[in-house]
Amino acid sequence: MTKKGLLLAILLLSLLFFAAIIAVAAWMGLEETKISLHGFLALGLGVFATFGLGAGLMFLVFYSHRRGYDDEADEWRKKDP
Repeated sequence: MTKKGLLLAILLLSLLFFAAIIAVAAWMGLEETKISLHGFLALGLGVFATFGLGAGLMFLVFYSHRRGYDDEADEWRKKDP
């Protein structure tokens, strides 16, 4: 890994760490709000479903690009006139 890559990784991980600290502080600041077990399950399933949907759509984008399906669907950008 190059020095630029290492520096970028350290920067992004530190930003993620500070964002997590801010999120935990905000969560702890909401003392009156109580979430039941069902609420936590719904939150977890929502996060899992959202991540799965995003990952699935990104997979389809890369799969379509690699197989050339994008080229077949786009008649306006044909390379040969």
